[in-house]
Amino acid sequence: MNNIDKLISFLDNLGIRYETDTLIRNYITFRVGGPCRLMCFPDSQDKIVNLVNYLKQNSNDYYIIGKGSNLIAPDSGYDGIIINTCEYDSFSVTEDNTIKCSAGTSLMKLCRFALDNSLSGLEFAYGIPGTVGGAVYMNAGAYGGEIKDVLKQVTFIDDNGELKTAKSDELDLGYRHSMFSGRNLFILSAELTLQKADKSIIKGKMDDLLERRKSKQPLEYPSAGSTFKRPEGYYAGALIEECGLKGYSVGGAQVSVKHAGFVINKDNATASDIIELIRQCQQIVKDKKGVSLETEVKYIGQEE
Repeated sequence: MNNIDKLISFLDNLGIRYETDTLIRNYITFRVGGPCRLMCFPDSQDKIVNLVNYLKQNSNDYYIIGKGSNLIAPDSGYDGIIINTCEYDSFSVTEDNTIKCSAGTSLMKLCRFALDNSLSGLEFAYGIPGTVGGAVYMNAGAYGGEIKDVLKQVTFIDDNGELKTAKSDELDLGYRHSMFSGRNLFILSAELTLQKADKSIIKGKMDDLLERRKSKQPLEYPSAGSTFKRPEGYYAGALIEECGLKGYSVGGAQVSVKHAGFVINKDNATASDIIELIRQCQQIVKDKKGVSLETEVKYIGQEE
C-alpha cells in the first residue's frame, strides 16, 4: 500500500471527505490551476488535528486553503495534499458579545450573523470573499478596518502538532501580516469581540461598503482581489495606472480597466499568464516610479 492509499484509508476511518486528482481552479477565485493529488475536507477541529498530525508524522507535504480568494495555483497543479477548510464552518455568540467561529467560516456569512445579533465592528469585512482563517492569517482589512481591531484570541496547531491559544496582542498583527505568515501553523478558530449597535445602522454601513466594492472593483471577473500590497506612501493601483498599464494584458490575464490594482482572469487565463502579468507590472512600476510592488496573493506550493 503506497502513502496515498494509506492516507485514503486514514481519511475513510476518520470520516473525512476527500477528492482525488481534483482541479484546484475549481476551489480558488482566480479560477486557475491544475490538479492536486488529494484534497481533504475535514469538518471538525478533532478531524483537522488528527489529519495534520498524521501528515506531519508521515512527511506529507500539505497546503491549507479556505475559499481560495488570495491564491494562485500553478498550471501543473500541486503534488501534495490540500486541506480545504470550507466545511469547517461554525459560529456562535456569547453573552459578552464575543463571536466564536471556526477557521472555515465565510466572512460574508459571519458579517450577516453579526448583523442578525445587532453586533458592530465587522462591517468593513462585508464583501471580502474569504474565511476567518485567511483573514487572521493576513490580518485582512478594508475601508479603515482590520481583523486585529476586533480579534480577541486565536486557537491554532503549532509546529509540534499541539493545540495553542494566543491573544490578539501576541500575534504580531500588522499590515497584511501576522505571526502565521510564512509558517506551517494551522489556524483552527478565533474569537471576535464586537459591540452592540442599532441593527439598521449596521446594515446601512454594510450595504454602503458593498455598493462601493461593486462600483469600484471588477467583481464580474475572477481575481484574487487586490493583487498588490499598498507601498508605503503610495497606492499600488495609482502607480500602475500612471504607468499606462490599465487594460494591459498577457494572454487571458488583464490589469483591470475598472481598478488598476486588480489583475483579473478576463479570458480563460492560465496561471502562467497571471504570474507573468504581475511580474511585468512590478518591473515597469519599478523602472518608471522607483517603487517595488509586493504581491498580496500567495502561490500554492511556493515557499514565501
